[in-house]
Amino acid sequence: MNAVVRITVPQELLSLVRLAHLLQAIEARAQAADPHQYRLLVDKLSAELAQHQGHPALPQLLDHFPAASEVYENLQYAHAGLVRAPLEQSLNSELAVRSLLERVRQG
Repeated sequence: MNAVVRITVPQELLSLVRLAHLLQAIEARAQAADPHQYRLLVDKLSAELAQHQGHPALPQLLDHFPAASEVYENLQYAHAGLVRAPLEQSLNSELAVRSLLERVRQG
């Protein structure tokens, strides 16, 4: 049985929460989503995340919605790297990628 989790959300973040909840539900489904609709949802969520980037409640919401957190990571990656991942996990990910690239180069 799934537990019901209630969180208090500031009014200005309601659209973001609804989009994050929808993305989380789609990610949890076994059946693949329509690619166009999925892209549209991620684009709208990305716009909301950009609009509320500095909001003090955003980290808690991203902790609650892992799929939205992943989108946020991807938006921030170009200038901040894996900003929400623990430092050790980020470092290990980077080392693994470097190792893989080296193995690919060597054939």
